[in-house]
Amino acid sequence: MSLTTIVAQNLRAMRAQRKLSQQSVASKAGLSVSYVSMLERGERTPPLETLEAVAKALSISPLDLLRPRAAKAAPTGRAAARSKPRKAGRRS
Repeated sequence: MSLTTIVAQNLRAMRAQRKLSQQSVASKAGLSVSYVSMLERGERTPPLETLEAVAKALSISPLDLLRPRAAKAAPTGRAAARSKPRKAGRRS
């Protein structure tokens, strides 16, 4: 996985965890909302200065944006049953 992808996933997850909007992160970091959105989608790779500004806006260490997160466990039980695609022509 590329660092751009790791930063994108971490930025989105940490922003959501803190219940912050892209607008508030952008404002605190001195960035545009569209740029924050592009960072979260992995469409841009931020320079170190931007990484620092985003981390400060989230009140985290810049290293937290660079560390790969643990993979989420696959759903089990009812959640797994809901996520399975249905076969064509069958109704349940």
